[in-house]
Amino acid sequence: MRIFRLIPAVLLGVFFMPVVHAQSAADSIVLRRMADDILRKNAAYENLRFLCKKVGSRLSGSAGAEKAVIETARMLREAGADTVYLQPCMVPHWVRGAKEEANITLSNGKTFTLKAAALGNSVGTPAKGISAHIIEVKNFAELDNLGKAGVEGKIVFYNYPMDPTNVATFRSYGQAGAYRGNGPSMAAKYGAVGVMIRSLASNVDDYPHTGATRYNDSFPKLPAIAISTRDADYLSEALQKKQVTKAYFKTNAEMLPDVQSYNVVGEIRGTEFPDEIITVGGHLDSWDLAEGAHDDGTGCVQSIEVIRVMKALGIKPKRTIRAVMFMNEENGLRGGTAYAEQAKKENKKFIFALESDAGGFVPRGFGVSANPDQAAKIFAWKWLFQPYGAGDFTSGGGGADIGPLKPLGTAMAGLSPDSQRYFDVHHASTDVFEAVSPRELNLGAIAMAGLIYLVSEYGL
Repeated sequence: MRIFRLIPAVLLGVFFMPVVHAQSAADSIVLRRMADDILRKNAAYENLRFLCKKVGSRLSGSAGAEKAVIETARMLREAGADTVYLQPCMVPHWVRGAKEEANITLSNGKTFTLKAAALGNSVGTPAKGISAHIIEVKNFAELDNLGKAGVEGKIVFYNYPMDPTNVATFRSYGQAGAYRGNGPSMAAKYGAVGVMIRSLASNVDDYPHTGATRYNDSFPKLPAIAISTRDADYLSEALQKKQVTKAYFKTNAEMLPDVQSYNVVGEIRGTEFPDEIITVGGHLDSWDLAEGAHDDGTGCVQSIEVIRVMKALGIKPKRTIRAVMFMNEENGLRGGTAYAEQAKKENKKFIFALESDAGGFVPRGFGVSANPDQAAKIFAWKWLFQPYGAGDFTSGGGGADIGPLKPLGTAMAGLSPDSQRYFDVHHASTDVFEAVSPRELNLGAIAMAGLIYLVSEYGL
């Protein structure tokens, strides 16, 4: 009897294994077809060229952002999306104004010019600028130890380098980011008159990196700038040698009233489960210092490429796929919030979301945030991505713009490119089209298209 009970199980294994093998082989062929088409057409790279060179910087509320909405909607239509529409959201409108001025006066009477950029969302200085003694702190503990007696009336210089020992550079960025985000308000608590921070960059060069700061309404809003890493090293050494008598900087930034903007959405309707929604996207806005190539033009054009390659190859996804160009990730997250709020109103299941916002460098894999059953299903596909160098699937991932979907139970993932060069250009004037490799960009698009296809085919 025991032998006979085993027969159905054995037979199931005999018949099931070939089916699974054939299914996997078929998926591998689909991914290969998509890869060939993406690499041959090079469409994502040409879309990025247009976005960078014809549109340029796209800070929320700017004319560039408005133009980017129009042009990416056109790109989605040309990619073959069944439906393209704009999703409204009100966004902050911060403007940098005239170029910043910054210098230090040395004990020999000479001045040394600092290469500086105002932090996003920061207030401007008085018309004559700010001139004061400057103190260096390595961390918040040192600031607290100085207290009001050591800080009041001075400019605080946060010199916190990104930790070079972290191979995962986003970890170092997160640690250093506390000083950009909270540093001005923490200094204001003790009566400082202005703030300089060491740029959040992994290399030493002459390019200041901007990025948003966040004011605590309990304290005055201080003008704040980032200085280049090379100048930060120079300033630190000069302060240690007591060669600096005072520091000066002038900024012209201001926050204007919120303005109307949009997420751009392109959709392919699912053939079998149209009410199960798969989201893939990047953020359309960028800082004003450069063209926003890696941050996040690459994520946008890769998402458009998911739509284009499926349409080009006649792939009919079983579930609805939405490519979303999110607005205002950099200094407000209004687009991601608006998308999630609208999703809550729809009588649909937002089963999966994928974001590309870590640069257009060679892909290594994906970071995945999902329940155990969903994660196991996704991780079982990783061998399909190994031929494209993207088979490193790790737990924990997603993105700022898709994060608001989490309360809906949406599984999410973030594309994980090699990050070693990302913070050389992130938020700096060097984030330009020429810094992007077409092959690396296309390999990322291949990985994204493959994962979206598999989720569409098999669900989660």
